[in-house]
Amino acid sequence: MHLTSDASPWIQRWAHLVPPGAQLLDLACGSGRHARFFAARGVQVDAVDRDAGAGARLAGLDNVRFTLADLEGGPWPYAGRRFDAIVVTNYLHRPLLATLIDALAPAGVLLYETFAQGNARFGKPSNPDFLLAPGELLARCAGLHVLAYEDGVIGEDMAQRARVQRICALAGAPVDDPGRLRLPG
Repeated sequence: MHLTSDASPWIQRWAHLVPPGAQLLDLACGSGRHARFFAARGVQVDAVDRDAGAGARLAGLDNVRFTLADLEGGPWPYAGRRFDAIVVTNYLHRPLLATLIDALAPAGVLLYETFAQGNARFGKPSNPDFLLAPGELLARCAGLHVLAYEDGVIGEDMAQRARVQRICALAGAPVDDPGRLRLPG
């Protein structure tokens, strides 16, 4: 889904919901593109990945703390912590979804974008274990206040196309805070 070091357009679209000083978790941070993007905006980022190289790429960046952890085989490294925002892209480990929702602070925002069934026609991943079923991400976020959900094909040309689901959802229903409900554009 990404061929550049730029933050995902989906993440950029909803970044206004994460104010400077917020505590953000970049789960399975990979190259660190979202950690860098938010750190540059004054957000305090906890980036986690099982690849030590990810930590090396983020070393020395202001506002970024890296944790080396096996998210699928080890203990949850953030037990008891709550985050104002959680960002996940191109990663799916279903047992973690409920943990992520529980780790959102009141009115915290979940920005999630990953591959869905049907992606095999465009390339990898093609293993169903790593592809969301139709409507699965939306169903797993039941109880959150969904600002936006998309389920479809992205990318301008075949080399960049992917079948994805993505969501922007808030913990609780902050109806008294119009700024938190502001839709971009």
